[in-house]
Amino acid sequence: MMVDRTNLRDEYSFLYDDATSEETAIRRFVDLVKTLRTNCPWDMEQTHSSLRRGLIEESYEVVEAINRENFENLREELGDVLLQIVFHADLAKEEGEFDFVDIVNFECEKMINRHPHVFSNGEAKTVDKVLEKWENIKSKEHGNITHTERLKDVPKSLPALIRGEKVQKRAADVGFDWDNIEPAIDKVREELEEFCSAKRDANYGDMKEELGDLLFSVINVSRFAKIDPEEALNLSTDKFIQRFSMIEEAANKSGKKLETMSLDEMDGLWDEIKSQRA
Repeated sequence: MMVDRTNLRDEYSFLYDDATSEETAIRRFVDLVKTLRTNCPWDMEQTHSSLRRGLIEESYEVVEAINRENFENLREELGDVLLQIVFHADLAKEEGEFDFVDIVNFECEKMINRHPHVFSNGEAKTVDKVLEKWENIKSKEHGNITHTERLKDVPKSLPALIRGEKVQKRAADVGFDWDNIEPAIDKVREELEEFCSAKRDANYGDMKEELGDLLFSVINVSRFAKIDPEEALNLSTDKFIQRFSMIEEAANKSGKKLETMSLDEMDGLWDEIKSQRA
């Protein structure tokens, strides 16, 4: 049976008009998703699980727009994340679990509860105090009775560097931490030697474990240095790409292709470029 798209356009003509307030904008967007969910074959087949990867990717695209300070792109990517949220809400409503209004109301209640220094008689004169109260209230909401439960409450789905840092911070909250960065740096050296020892023994299982310990100890150093490990690693990755590009450009100018060059030749170009950038 053919669908009369002209009639559909007339039926949903209100979706074509720009909203003039936050309330009408939200209403328009929710109605748009409902329309997609009842008319588009792809949208009708989606589930919470099938949309999971999309939500992750869209979130990272928001971060990328922020990093590039591209506000036009940020507006677009935030809209894509909002689409994911409203889509999940519509699915949950069909399943009789919750709807978009429930999400908003629950979040409002949670924010009021976690900001007693704003909405009640609580006090928090510094940012650190605000964060401390936030974590304490959050822990009570999640029913975390022990400190170990607080560590386990950090989602495994987070990027490994972020998860490791959060776990370390929560352990540090109860005093399980060094006084300064020096022991943390020594721990990196120790874990590196243990990895090298496992490598000498050709024990893959131990190598994997020790490499994880090495990375975890590097995160600890970044925490003491107040450096975001994700940002630091991304900067190094970008730097590598830039220098690799310069190697390829230098090779092309000399009439060579990278795949025909030896590692020593490429290393020579790398060292030359690195010295020029120093």
